[in-house]
Amino acid sequence: MANSDDNTPLAALLAQLPLPEPGKRKGHLHGNAVARIRNLIVTGVLAPGAKLNERELCDQLAISRTPVREAIKTLIQDGLLRALPNHSAVVSELDLDEIVALIEVVTAIEGLAGELAARNITDEAVAEIGMLHYRMLLHHARDELPGYFEANKAFHRRIVELSRNSILLWVWELLALRVDRARFSSNLWPTRWRTAIHEHQQILEALTARDAARAGQALRDHVRNGLEGLVASLTAKRQDRQDRPDAKAGEGAVRG
Repeated sequence: MANSDDNTPLAALLAQLPLPEPGKRKGHLHGNAVARIRNLIVTGVLAPGAKLNERELCDQLAISRTPVREAIKTLIQDGLLRALPNHSAVVSELDLDEIVALIEVVTAIEGLAGELAARNITDEAVAEIGMLHYRMLLHHARDELPGYFEANKAFHRRIVELSRNSILLWVWELLALRVDRARFSSNLWPTRWRTAIHEHQQILEALTARDAARAGQALRDHVRNGLEGLVASLTAKRQDRQDRPDAKAGEGAVRG
């Protein structure tokens, strides 16, 4: 099982995750296992291509093998894991074409949400968005990416909620899992993380001014800017694979 780039032990990383909900019922165990393994994947603790070790997961999550296996099945259905022929599972790679398509859709959704929210927002809601922005500033200053990511998701979700459009929120939530993983990966670059802070400030200022056009554009720019670095990285990896076809052919010849 792969650890994060800083080689922090898996046990230490798991200790930073939310504690399981109380209760021993099957539903609780399954839900907790899904949530915690999903968190490990989204935050990159379990890196793309990492093969899951059921025994290690059972030990670290302090649960039996059955809920872990059921959680793995759920995450395969969600697309975060890929099943292997030998019934084991690996973390799915980030797909370039899917990320590009995701940017187009989420840019439109959050841009529209920003426009609608700016028209509907109250002073109390502006203060709430401002507090979430302050939380992000605090986590950034402390170099706490997981805490920042949690506040960041709450910031974006609250804006969609303030659009007062239930269909928009429904679609946003359908895409949340894929968006979470892409956004977390994009914020791993320090320069991008600093720029995101400034972009959130611009969004907050537009909402405070009740400027619908500016709020919508600020959110569209923020979404696109946030994922461009990830697209560039995945594009470079794809190009690198395409530039080395002889290596793959040679491996096949040796095996034959």
